[in-house]
Amino acid sequence: MRRVVEASLAALLASSAVPMAVYCEVYFTEDQVAKAIFPGEMFVRKVIELTPDEMKKIADLSDERVRLPSVVAWVSLNGNTVIVDQAVGKHEFITYAVGITRDGKVRTIEIMEYRESYGYQIRNEEWRRQFSGKDAKAPLKLTKDIVNISGATLSCAHITGGVRRVLQTYETIRARL
Repeated sequence: MRRVVEASLAALLASSAVPMAVYCEVYFTEDQVAKAIFPGEMFVRKVIELTPDEMKKIADLSDERVRLPSVVAWVSLNGNTVIVDQAVGKHEFITYAVGITRDGKVRTIEIMEYRESYGYQIRNEEWRRQFSGKDAKAPLKLTKDIVNISGATLSCAHITGGVRRVLQTYETIRARL
């Protein structure tokens, strides 16, 4: 009996020492994503520092926490904007970009970096297309106007909330872009 317990304990310890697989796929850099969303346009990269009042306003309007006091935006000469942001998947950050037309509507979203083992289905064009045409007045709520993907629920929910926050951020800083 003692040998069985020792063997079981040794197997358990050996299996816990095996590192978890980490997956990271990079699909776009910042400048690549801006050109992919708005082909043929010239962009200028801007970093906008948010005031504490702006951060509070964005959080209140979007019902999402504003983690960083700065916004990375690529602004075209035509007035179109690409905002790069991150949302937490299940454990790791998902870097994504939201293309916003000069009238404040989402052209599309693109997943730039995905670091999770599950939930990568959010890269599917059909799922991302749901955001097209949405603006800061849209509810952008999972299972209301954005369909969930089974097996990618956390990624779907966090990207949806992130896009809602990005649109409120855009409206808040629009005059400074």
